[in-house]
Amino acid sequence: MAEAPRCKHNLSGRQAGAVLVFAVIALVTLNLPDYPGGFSASAFLHLPIEIPLLGLALVLLPRRMALVLAALATFAIGTVLFLKLGDIGVQSAFRRPFNPYLDLRIFADGWNLFSGSFGAMTAMLTVAGVIILFVGVLVLFFLSMRPMAKAAGKKARGMTWVFSGLLAVGLALWAAGAATGTRTYADARASTYIVNRVHAVTQAMRDMQRFDRALAESVSLPQTDTLFQAVRGRDVVLIFIESYGRSAIEDPLYAPLIELRLKVVGDELKKAGFAAASGWSRSPTMGGLSWLAHGTFLSGLWVDNQARYDRLMTSHRESLNRLFREAGWRTAAVMPAITMDWPESAYYGYDTILAADDLGYEGEPFNWVTMPDQYTLSAFDRLVRHTGDHRPVMAEIALISSHAPWTPVPEMIDWSDVGDGSVFDEQATSGDPPAVVWADRERVRRHYIGTIDYALETVGDYIARFGEDAVFIVLGDHQPAPLITGSDASRAVPVHVISCDAHLVERFEAEGFTPGMIPSANAPEPPMDEMRGKLIRIFSEPVQPR
Repeated sequence: MAEAPRCKHNLSGRQAGAVLVFAVIALVTLNLPDYPGGFSASAFLHLPIEIPLLGLALVLLPRRMALVLAALATFAIGTVLFLKLGDIGVQSAFRRPFNPYLDLRIFADGWNLFSGSFGAMTAMLTVAGVIILFVGVLVLFFLSMRPMAKAAGKKARGMTWVFSGLLAVGLALWAAGAATGTRTYADARASTYIVNRVHAVTQAMRDMQRFDRALAESVSLPQTDTLFQAVRGRDVVLIFIESYGRSAIEDPLYAPLIELRLKVVGDELKKAGFAAASGWSRSPTMGGLSWLAHGTFLSGLWVDNQARYDRLMTSHRESLNRLFREAGWRTAAVMPAITMDWPESAYYGYDTILAADDLGYEGEPFNWVTMPDQYTLSAFDRLVRHTGDHRPVMAEIALISSHAPWTPVPEMIDWSDVGDGSVFDEQATSGDPPAVVWADRERVRRHYIGTIDYALETVGDYIARFGEDAVFIVLGDHQPAPLITGSDASRAVPVHVISCDAHLVERFEAEGFTPGMIPSANAPEPPMDEMRGKLIRIFSEPVQPR
């Protein structure tokens, strides 16, 4: 029997394999969700029209032009994949899209946190594996397009029919969805995604121009002889508690523990002669990038991205620290998380900078956390407040025990036993490592709130015991990542003002603060950039008799 003739449009095995690899990589990349909650099987049941259009172009163009197009398509797919992976990571941590113009430094900060928590070797192998996988996908994608770009004559007809059929199906699905108002199973949204990203970058550039104008604006300040007159002669201590957000007080998972802690702290402070008032302030960041919150609070400008922060650091805008120094205070920064050079410190105007190596801690680190908060405050008291210099201190302290990975959870000891910190070695080496804790989401949450509880206990006890006549502003820098708070949490953080001067504290109550250590749920959430001006105004009002 004679053999039946083969259809002249059949694909060869090599061509079929190339088309399949090309389609799978393009389909997965272009349909990849750009936020963590978007992952589902249905997310990938969608035909990007760009796939058959690109396939037809590769088959129909002359060979050299097709190969150039294949290279450009590989670059485009790589760009989309990079941006979407960036979106997923940034959305997971900070609940906003990734912007390459503003966020490239995130990779360096992520490396510092990851390597500090899981070890440099683990971090290096993980990063190397991700890079190799990423490059491998792009190489495979380019190689899958070469048979299409080199096809000619009858060899190209099969692929032409395949991509023409896909295009016809895609256009029909697109039209049907648009006509019926139902879900569209095909469209050109991948191209829209790229256009939106380009638009976001141009918007960021224009935003920087607006920020430059804000930096250049003059700021009205009280007269020199009245500046900070209400707190003259007293230490003013600004304490940022890492990842201490509104959710710690109001989320049902955390409220029972933290509300009780705040009530205990409030009673302890009251017994020691302190008054307190608490409110909310909306942070420019969440999940990390604490320095954006510090810069916003101290400059009085909204610093919600790295580009703005970098520009602020080179500006002549006077920080709150520098204003206190000019008014006669000794200014100090206590930064236990700083383990490298810190050129940005020049902007703030500190007389004294105590980074991790300057605090004299001889104990073991708590994974990424270099030292527990109790040691940080003990060192601050010894190295800054009681040095024999009788000028008042204006200090900024960034506590870090409540920084991820939240393991192990520190415990307070007697202040007289703190010493050089080696007493904390047993705590620092106890408990499970981050990889074990982070394998259980509920356990991560328990560890997180445990560190917040510890930080509040430590700060409250320090103020009650050693606060003397100082004025304390204690606040969170930002909410933790959505893993801890959920995806719809407020960006607000608690702000506590604590002083033995009840009249001074009452001024904050007149601004919407709630008496005590627990802010009212109905209190306003002004942005953090307003705090600088509010402090200057309240601290510069005429002194009330004590």
